[in-house]
Amino acid sequence: MEYEKIKVGITQGDINGISYEVIIKTLEDNRISEMCTPILYGSPKVAAYHRKAINIPKFSFNHINSPEDANLKRPNIINVLDDSVRVEFGKSTSEAGQASFISMNRAVSDLREEKIDVLVTAPINKNNIRSDDFNFPGHTEYLESFYEEKKALMIMVSDLLRVGIVTGHIPVAKIPEHITMDSVLDKLILLEQSLIQDFGVHKPTIAVLGLNPHAGDEGVLGSEEIEIITPAIEAAKEEKILAFGPYPADGFFGSDKYSKFDAVLAMYHDQGLAPFKALVFESGVNFTAGLPIIRTSPAHGTAYELAGQGVASPDSFRNALYLACDIYRNRKTYAEITSNPLESNNNNN
Repeated sequence: MEYEKIKVGITQGDINGISYEVIIKTLEDNRISEMCTPILYGSPKVAAYHRKAINIPKFSFNHINSPEDANLKRPNIINVLDDSVRVEFGKSTSEAGQASFISMNRAVSDLREEKIDVLVTAPINKNNIRSDDFNFPGHTEYLESFYEEKKALMIMVSDLLRVGIVTGHIPVAKIPEHITMDSVLDKLILLEQSLIQDFGVHKPTIAVLGLNPHAGDEGVLGSEEIEIITPAIEAAKEEKILAFGPYPADGFFGSDKYSKFDAVLAMYHDQGLAPFKALVFESGVNFTAGLPIIRTSPAHGTAYELAGQGVASPDSFRNALYLACDIYRNRKTYAEITSNPLESNNNNN
């Protein structure tokens, strides 16, 4: 079966981390360009600097000005920085933060204008990127800001498990005030819809974790499970969502129960991401569900301590690229099978 060439926009992330290394290691495999058309929003100068440092001399990008100019058989690069940009391996600098934002902003603009089909974002430093233009906890919230009528859901994805998060990048002290019946139900609805349209899962099953140790122990260790999470699960079942729980997080992951469900809904960031990364750190992918656009990212960060050494694994980034393309195709298939057949017949008359 032949697939159309998907235009994959790639942001450069933090130029002082491992982003360019994992991008180049992924794109030097010619099979990638057979599957899709990669377009990096970055700097040829920075790319050459990293390529030399990690000793990959035979790889090169095709230089273009816009996605319309992309060579369908080669990795492409759009220069979004001036030549004064400076790489300092392993350092968090304001220049690197600004470069991250410039790349992201240009790529997201092209994505929203449908000049590219999907977006894969390389890791940023959430501190040095902050400015008047970027005052968000991360990529997810930044992308969500363009679609005020939509809510995003972070889903961590691997072949082993998928984990969605009710509360994302917020301080631990503020988590309880964000755990409401509506917030849990809304995330369950988003998670089920994504499993169906983005992953092609028919009648997905979702495990819901409790907030407190031992899922509250029948109210002894907290009442959120009784007063909020269980009612949200029951409300989800009324919407024909196959949600179960709440389960104590430690026993749930420790007993391999996660393998019995299509996805898990965790209450907060570390509750879901800590076991996920312990199990599949080098191959996991971060996916932003719930929005009209498709964005994935590797599960790791900037990894300054590895920058410029040639030892960083590209597996997570490669999987992020694969997943973005898979979701693009799954959404097209879902749109086709759920379109109104009467409309199609009328158009043919």
